[in-house]
Amino acid sequence: MALRNHSTITEFILIGLSDDPHIKALLFVLFLGIYLLTMIENLMILLIIRADSHLHTPMYFFLRNLSFVDLYFSCVTLPKLLEDLLSEEKTISVEGCLAQVFFVFIAPGTEAYLLSVMAYDHYAAICHLLLYGQVMSNQLCVRLVLISWGLTSLDAVIIVLLAINLDFCEAQTIYHYTCELPSLLPLSCSDVSIYIDILICSILLHGLGTFLPIFFSYTRIVSTILGISSTTGRSKAFSTCSSHLIAVILFFGLGMLRYLMPPSGSSLDLLFSILSSTASKTMKTAVKRTLRKYRQYFMV
Repeated sequence: MALRNHSTITEFILIGLSDDPHIKALLFVLFLGIYLLTMIENLMILLIIRADSHLHTPMYFFLRNLSFVDLYFSCVTLPKLLEDLLSEEKTISVEGCLAQVFFVFIAPGTEAYLLSVMAYDHYAAICHLLLYGQVMSNQLCVRLVLISWGLTSLDAVIIVLLAINLDFCEAQTIYHYTCELPSLLPLSCSDVSIYIDILICSILLHGLGTFLPIFFSYTRIVSTILGISSTTGRSKAFSTCSSHLIAVILFFGLGMLRYLMPPSGSSLDLLFSILSSTASKTMKTAVKRTLRKYRQYFMV
């Protein structure tokens, strides 16, 4: 991925989260703890699901892939952030920045597809319980995961191709702690209007294409739950669905705001990025709790 010759910038400077040495030290400890906990938690989930044959079901297959995405995203973003918190010069090469744009885009994109697939799995488990084994076959589950990764990788390639064609002449300070296309656009001396339009279209298609199946799946789930005669069963099921849906709305809402809002280079971009990451963690926690409850209440 070579930039065109008349682009004079060879590296970018990541502004990071703070320049205060004391705050940087506290942030380093905080994010190091988050990184280690994320690694341990997700590795344990992967190992436990693999080792326990009773967990070799579609629900836990998707959970395993969701945990892998969480592990992948942490490895792409946090090591560089931790390095910058310890160093005075927070630089990254143009090639390294474009690579990070690619890999950072894959994680939330794949997660969105997996959440959509899991919503369909929940719909099949609740609304078609007797046919669940036939509907959610092992072959279908593998294909759905491969499609999730494949479509997101294609989107990421398009995003990186947009970034490669940008010219960077003088500005080299990225007002963020990681490389993302919305943070690169204000630095370009090219006309970025067409790139912004393409980015918005890509995000809208990706977001709507994954959120709408979740919406329709849970519409059918709620309709089915209303037909449950047991008041206790309905209450528990509604509680599970409501917490999951709130987390989904946070994930998609904050994520789309991050990419669709005009790049301003302000601390608001950092805030939305951190909130999106936090919502992602909340989503995963809600999904794991949902899977346990579905297994318990609906005996799948």
